[in-house]
Amino acid sequence: MEAAGDIVLRLDAGGRIKAASKRTGALFSFEAGTFLATLVADPDQAGLGAALQDAAGAPARIELRMKAPHKELWFELRLCRVQQSGDTVLLAVGRDISAQRETEDRLRHLATHDSLTELPNRLLLSDRIRMVIAHARRSGQNFSVATIGLDGFKKVNDGLGHPVGDAVLRIAAARLRTTLRDSDTLARIGGDEFVAVLPGTCTEAQIKLVTGRLLAALQAPFEVDKHTIYIGASIGLALFPEHAEDEVQLVALADAAMSRAKETGKARCLVYSPRTSGPPEHDISLEAAMFQAVREGEFLLYYQPIVDAATRRIQGFETLMRWKHPTLGMVPPVRFIPIAETNGLINLLGAWALKAACVQLKHFEEAAKRSLYISVNISPRQFRNDKFLEVLDHALAFSGMSGSQLVLEITEGTLMIDPVHAESILVKMAERQARIAIDDFGTGYSSLAYLKRFPISVLKIDRAFIKDLPDAPKDGAICNAVLDLAKHLGLSVVAEGVETEAQLDYLDQRGCQYIQGYLTGKPMPAHAAMAALKEDLYASLMPIEPQAGPR
Repeated sequence: MEAAGDIVLRLDAGGRIKAASKRTGALFSFEAGTFLATLVADPDQAGLGAALQDAAGAPARIELRMKAPHKELWFELRLCRVQQSGDTVLLAVGRDISAQRETEDRLRHLATHDSLTELPNRLLLSDRIRMVIAHARRSGQNFSVATIGLDGFKKVNDGLGHPVGDAVLRIAAARLRTTLRDSDTLARIGGDEFVAVLPGTCTEAQIKLVTGRLLAALQAPFEVDKHTIYIGASIGLALFPEHAEDEVQLVALADAAMSRAKETGKARCLVYSPRTSGPPEHDISLEAAMFQAVREGEFLLYYQPIVDAATRRIQGFETLMRWKHPTLGMVPPVRFIPIAETNGLINLLGAWALKAACVQLKHFEEAAKRSLYISVNISPRQFRNDKFLEVLDHALAFSGMSGSQLVLEITEGTLMIDPVHAESILVKMAERQARIAIDDFGTGYSSLAYLKRFPISVLKIDRAFIKDLPDAPKDGAICNAVLDLAKHLGLSVVAEGVETEAQLDYLDQRGCQYIQGYLTGKPMPAHAAMAALKEDLYASLMPIEPQAGPR
């Protein structure tokens, strides 16, 4: 029995030690007649008692901690009943599993904690939030979840290197942990984002107090490797149960509020609001349906007439993308265009729309028996794509149309993301005779410098300045200024969103040559646009010759 295990003991029916191996005596200090329970750690006493009772009938096995002179050791103890000299005794054979348990604990810790900061990770965070939710439902004590994102952390990694960035994250984690209560949970969920679960923090005063301390903790400078670094943080909060009742949504909504805080100034805290924060998460199911829609040909092009303000005769069409889903019906562009822009699908859809619109223009001209033009929106991602000019060349070559009949609509923001690149691409587009229109003019950067720098041909006045005419003096002043500016720069102007005769008359009297809106035509499928052209639907009774499209 000396070689049977790390420890071997013979016990009487009551659990007293009658004899033990030499190795057992070397590990533990005890005398004959001592209860085995005196060598076992308090948390495992109940388990030992149950195992001793079970062993009276059948062999039993238990893992427990035993008290060695300097530390506790984990043992796997096997107990069985044997007969010896007519007496019934229990034989206990133990194996030291301390190293195994340490390894298991370490692996468990690695699976549930961030390796850099030693804070709980996303997995453990979800478990903690579920526990707080269960407690909140029992006690009625609500709570909040805060997402904390460091401001300007990228400049640390880029400018000083990742080791310095890692040191900053460790210091930030320590500061946040010190600021919070023991009952709060702080986790790192990746990058420079932390999440705090704050039980009982749900009123405006409580939120202001806690978040104020968190922001202050991260505003202090970080001293790393002789570098003094200032970053700060933005915080977003979601409340249980006001905003969401499950851990995934709470974190997602808090993250949406944090992103909004960064967008609107940084170094501040915002509580989630559906009105200001927008959609909290990417619509994965809609994204999957979009890829299916491409394969099934569910995307369509609609065309909205752009007419001469004086003659009301159609001069061209703006091409608008639509998605006809078999079960959802017509999906609004505001839902699918941002997703396509994010996942890159807009490059494929945009190339198809440009080519199809150029081909369709030839059919429109056959129906009208006169020259027209087509206007196509170019998204920011399309414009920055290295193959955009190739796509443009292919569309013009395939359709056989002249570049002068194509207007490419680009927003002010797209041009100002990278003005140097924008200037290079616009010049090459102009070399192909394609005309450039600034869409939604006046709502973006509104930098007059780019009107001088870039080869712009058309300004499209945003509907926001049209909808209240002619009874809005400020809107009227803006429209007059744009029209006057365009006149002196030799640019054409298209007024968007014209819906009333009064608006059309106002713009016509002030020299706006082209209008677009529900008054003269809603977006329509190609066959309806063809019918409008054949019937000259939007022409006035005056036999005025059609004027050229926007220059």
